[in-house]
Amino acid sequence: MRPILATIDTGAFRHNLSIVRSQAPQSRVMAVVKANGYGHGLLNAARGLSGAEGFAVLGVEEGLQLRKSGFRQTILMLEGVFAADELPQASRSDISIVVHHSTQIDMLERVALSKPLDVFVKMNNGMNRLGFKPELYAQAVRRLAACANVSRITLMTHFATADEAPGVNAPLAQFRRATEGLHYPVSLANSAAIFRHPETHADWIRAGIMLYGASAVAGTPASAYKLRPAMTLTSAIIAVQDIKPGESVGYGNRFTAAKNTRVGIVACGYADGYPRHAPNGTPVLVCGKPSATIGRVSMDMLFVDLTDIPEAGIGSPVELWGRHLPVDTVAEKAGTIGYELLCAVAPRVPVRVLENG
Repeated sequence: MRPILATIDTGAFRHNLSIVRSQAPQSRVMAVVKANGYGHGLLNAARGLSGAEGFAVLGVEEGLQLRKSGFRQTILMLEGVFAADELPQASRSDISIVVHHSTQIDMLERVALSKPLDVFVKMNNGMNRLGFKPELYAQAVRRLAACANVSRITLMTHFATADEAPGVNAPLAQFRRATEGLHYPVSLANSAAIFRHPETHADWIRAGIMLYGASAVAGTPASAYKLRPAMTLTSAIIAVQDIKPGESVGYGNRFTAAKNTRVGIVACGYADGYPRHAPNGTPVLVCGKPSATIGRVSMDMLFVDLTDIPEAGIGSPVELWGRHLPVDTVAEKAGTIGYELLCAVAPRVPVRVLENG
């Protein structure tokens, strides 16, 4: 069996949830577990985060999987339904939905449901992705309040720059103006806002990447918030090549040696989810010591420099990211974000779950 392995530490989930709670002790936590639990496995994440009051998913299938696995918390479909036939499924399983467009209200007004649904009504106040414009928001809320298929209503928005210098002041003020006189629970804060903007905490906070032990704030490591990585991706050296000055490695000769160089070949490639565009110098750990990638990442393998790690050889352990090497550090060098690397781990990568980690 190839030595690549993704180890999921459920103890890290519990630890990170406690950190999030300490930031917003009066708020209920909606743990975002979409995208297969950010690549960690939907049920692995949900079990580790079972102390949260709710789970946010993308589609109804994920919600049904959580219900069938025994989770009784609030479950919220973050993009709502995509077709009217999903509404009865959500109703039967007590799955809440985001409503962000008048077409979804039309569906709710026309469908026959066994019981009404809880809805989160989304405002578009600058992201320009999903949601009702502020000037149309109160009208949408009133229409939903009058709908027999709607039970509880929560007001909701999403900030485009909670992790950046513009912050949330302008969109938050706009949200408050547009919801004046609407007396419903409120959900505003994502991971970055939870840690940077306590004025957004409200009734529900939606915690995502921070629960997985990565940072939502560029330039600020997760360790600054005392978070622990829930995933460690490891592999091993499967071959060693000694090359001379002027010799190259890999497709396209992306790396040419300037001196005698000892090259390790690692059983991990872009088919496992490692970014093909990772440049020379992307950090890895070999035998617990710092090293770096060289050459172009292949489908099933990548190259690392072993010149300064003489004890490394075939079978030596490699950490690609995780417990000792933050995924955000790897992502920054590769020109992406930790979210993408975690979500991209391929189904073919074996997973080991540390239930009592």
